[in-house]
Amino acid sequence: MIRYPSLNEGTTIGVTAPSSGVKVELHGLLRLSFNRMEMQGFNVVCGETIWTQNKAKSSPAKVRAIELNKMMRDDQIGIIIPPWGGELLIEILEYLDFDNFKSKWILGYSDTSVLLLAITLKTGIATAHGTNLIDLRGDFSDNTTAMWQSVLSTKTGESIIQYSSEKYQKEWKHSDPSPCIFHLTEQTYWKAIQNTNIKIQGRLLGGCIDVIRHLFGTPFGDVQHFQKNHLNNEPVLWYLENCELSTTDLRRSLVQMKLAGWFDNCSGLLFGRSDANQPIDNYTAEDIYKELYEELQVPIIYDIDCGHVPPQMTFINGAYAEIEVKDGRGSVKQSFKH
Repeated sequence: MIRYPSLNEGTTIGVTAPSSGVKVELHGLLRLSFNRMEMQGFNVVCGETIWTQNKAKSSPAKVRAIELNKMMRDDQIGIIIPPWGGELLIEILEYLDFDNFKSKWILGYSDTSVLLLAITLKTGIATAHGTNLIDLRGDFSDNTTAMWQSVLSTKTGESIIQYSSEKYQKEWKHSDPSPCIFHLTEQTYWKAIQNTNIKIQGRLLGGCIDVIRHLFGTPFGDVQHFQKNHLNNEPVLWYLENCELSTTDLRRSLVQMKLAGWFDNCSGLLFGRSDANQPIDNYTAEDIYKELYEELQVPIIYDIDCGHVPPQMTFINGAYAEIEVKDGRGSVKQSFKH
């Protein structure tokens, strides 16, 4: 059984940094983000960890864990949104008080996806893979990003549909800010191995493969136990995105996922766009997808709106999803089923 939090109007957003905090020279980005959230009717409560960053983390692991544990127990906080990802979130997992976590949304991506996946696998509480707080500081959000509020406001038993973006961002232009943060210039086109038109369904799980792969073989990555105890052995539909892995490292990681049993009882795989997918010795990401298809015999869709090449949809770990791709356009229907 999956437990779905619900986003209520005017709720309080807890902002903590379970991975990276924000250096002093970028504190203005945080304040802009807070102002934007408050203009939308939310209250904002800040932790201490968000204001500091040193040695590739916001603060020591136990300090980060204590702050997150406190926010997860606080009835006044309805959703937690970290400023952004980082590198070393995995350090805090052993100090988290999973048994006493209240049912509330956590939203983010990149290194945050380690926390999201671990919480859903350990507790059965749904978590939200989507935008981070810093990317919500603009005057407005593009239609794809802006769906986070509608998705997280969906009630248990209800469904919501998101559609693929019209355009995506090819490169970050931090020196040239735009009213909606992203510069969406390239035509979005979802692709699939074998068939151009495809439908798949299953329970969503996933995140940034660079970091969630480190959950293999740990108490925080027991997919089989989760499937049996929370999903009644329904198949998993994996969504994955590659931040920085070389093409060969991506292949190694996916083979490891397979050998670890994460792809047992899997209905398909979805891959986000990635700048890291550069060929090595003529070996491309598309080659990897074709090999996976031959090995797993499940549908594989790629270049979807997920990850470090924005914009991105909001994917709910644990939700029942129906994905359809037709002539490069995609739709994602998520049902909040127990």
